[in-house]
Amino acid sequence: MEFNREKLIQIDGSYGEGGGQILRTALAFSGILKKPLQVYHIRAGRKNPGLQPQHLMAVGSLAKVTEARTEGIRSGSETITFIPDDIIPGDYSFDVRTAGSVTLLLQALMLPLCFAPGATRLTLIGGTHVPWSPPFHYLQEVLLPILRSMGIFVEAVLKRWGWYPKGGGILHLEIKPVKELKPLSLVNKGKLKKIRGISATSHLPRHVGERQKDEALRRIGKELKKDAEIEVLYEVPANGPGSFFFLVAESEGAIAGFSSLGKRGKKAEDVAKEAVDSLKDYVESDGCIDPHLADQLVPFMSLAKGNSSFTTTQTTEHLLTNLWVVQHFLNIEISGSGEKGKMGRIEFLNK
Repeated sequence: MEFNREKLIQIDGSYGEGGGQILRTALAFSGILKKPLQVYHIRAGRKNPGLQPQHLMAVGSLAKVTEARTEGIRSGSETITFIPDDIIPGDYSFDVRTAGSVTLLLQALMLPLCFAPGATRLTLIGGTHVPWSPPFHYLQEVLLPILRSMGIFVEAVLKRWGWYPKGGGILHLEIKPVKELKPLSLVNKGKLKKIRGISATSHLPRHVGERQKDEALRRIGKELKKDAEIEVLYEVPANGPGSFFFLVAESEGAIAGFSSLGKRGKKAEDVAKEAVDSLKDYVESDGCIDPHLADQLVPFMSLAKGNSSFTTTQTTEHLLTNLWVVQHFLNIEISGSGEKGKMGRIEFLNK
């Protein structure tokens, strides 16, 4: 590959949380800004360092969308070079071929495709509700509604659920182009207005979903003194067994989401407990948005013209890492306060 390597933006993939998020965020900004990128020490501190199937799919799919030249795209590689060209809208289908998360794959694709010259239709196949990643319902109920207020319009339809370990979930998306992102302020969550949720199962006895619902309603009523609306979804379409519990907290100034997944040997009541515990922590804490939304909003807010800001109930390593990555690409003033694990406030000034 003939290229002036002095122009490469260099990203240390072992920085901060040292996971795949560094790679996905860096790839997205490289694609948008047409800035050549090299990421090294990719997942260096992990048990299986380097590129795994899900990360290979992120690099390969964005390379196709941006007609990029690449180096080092192979399993286990700890250094990649990515040189993008134009973002090409159209119809794309990407199959992770494992239970790798489609919502994490989308973190590399969605933002660049928002800046494509036309609409794009995506089909993503893989894990839709799997550990260590945002479930589809968080995308649908929390992230996408917030992004609409910034001028981003993405329609997402879940055709088939993908549980670990079989995956095979199918997600259809339509991404409309945007010329400029609107600034956004999410500082005060205000009064809690409504709690709602779903309890979903596949290939499991009907009582599993009911027990998840009943335990959540009991605890929410007892400990938060609130009512909740929880729908039970029986036999959602999927390739294998699984259960999922999800709660949405609608406040005057924010939407937040909290989820938990079932697994063999895990009681249905414990599935509900995990989501309710996270909800309770959020409701009883200062800060406007939940910790998972905070790191996901960083790339979008950093590109919005004007002043954007948010407060979050917890400053995470993922949030701090994403802030570090975007500052390699943008000349933007970012200020923050709050210790890791505590409430935090982040402000973006993009003139």
